[in-house]
Amino acid sequence: MIYLDYQATTPLAPEARAAMLPYLDDKFGNPHSAHKLGREAAAAVEVARDQVAALLPVGGRTIFTSGATEALNLAIKGLPPGDIVTIATEHAAVLDTVEALAWAGRNVTLLPVGPDGLVDMAAAMGAIVPGVAAVVAMLVNNEIGVMHDLAPLADLAHHAGAAFVCDAVQGFGRVAIPDFCDLVAISAHKIHGPKGIGALWVRDGIALAPLLHGGAQEQGLRSGTLAPMLCAGFGAAAKLASERRDADAAHVTKLWDRLAAPFLAEGWTINGSVDRRYKGNLNIRRQSIDSAKLISGLRDIAFSSGSACASGSGRPSHVLKALGLSDAEARASIRLGFGRYTTETEIDEAARLILDAAARQAMWAA
Repeated sequence: MIYLDYQATTPLAPEARAAMLPYLDDKFGNPHSAHKLGREAAAAVEVARDQVAALLPVGGRTIFTSGATEALNLAIKGLPPGDIVTIATEHAAVLDTVEALAWAGRNVTLLPVGPDGLVDMAAAMGAIVPGVAAVVAMLVNNEIGVMHDLAPLADLAHHAGAAFVCDAVQGFGRVAIPDFCDLVAISAHKIHGPKGIGALWVRDGIALAPLLHGGAQEQGLRSGTLAPMLCAGFGAAAKLASERRDADAAHVTKLWDRLAAPFLAEGWTINGSVDRRYKGNLNIRRQSIDSAKLISGLRDIAFSSGSACASGSGRPSHVLKALGLSDAEARASIRLGFGRYTTETEIDEAARLILDAAARQAMWAA
């Protein structure tokens, strides 16, 4: 199997797996217990917290959560009441959360994007005004890999007295997290760590109300027993990402060039900005292609047509629609995601197989 769905999840790093195993066996203690086993588990959690925090801005605290979805819910719902501004191409973890708040009476503004997937700054300047409590934006888009210039958005937020919330899931461990963020949501399984754990970084001085009530184990903001094995795996993955960031970036750029070239030569179009993007994501389309049939027909390649969270919905991608694509163009798009463990041989073989299958599909459609 050639795995090209790195935006959905990444292979578990051997180092992360090794870090997790002791806490599945003899070091099984509850990290909130006072005895020796508990203290050992708690120490592992704090080591992991420091490893994760090393990739985040200084001047804040890192709260472990069950994943980025919980982290984003805590960030958005936990802030003081007020208007919310976000972008039409955000992940469902943001869009569904702000929609729920809108139903409860909060004023929510979705900023449009241009054909390149970049936010309309004129609309942002008109929307981010006093009375806004939160501005929420992605660091790297999960479907098309586009990276907004977040600094102007953060400036507008801060001038309006709002907090700037960053969904950094797809960028954490790959690109630097801007130090102007006030809250940052991240996930372990997007950086070769385990599923089931994420974190919210909260700048000092930002007050949040908890979502979950109980033991208040995570610094008063998140109740529930932490899983030391997941924390340890997350920490090991973050440490490895820090050590390998430059090498991983160079590898991804090389793979991007190698993968994009044959598709562009065959007349495929890249969705979103080519210049402002993370290059571990190639989202492309070709007229007359049915991406669902292409994916189901190529059983030896794992790739997608968009977000795994929307898989099977039958609806065209809201991200691609926001770019102005028609339903047919959105359904003719595929997302190829790759990274640290993808080889050049796999890239070449995947490109050959996908292009051959697409050519056959186009021939039958003619």
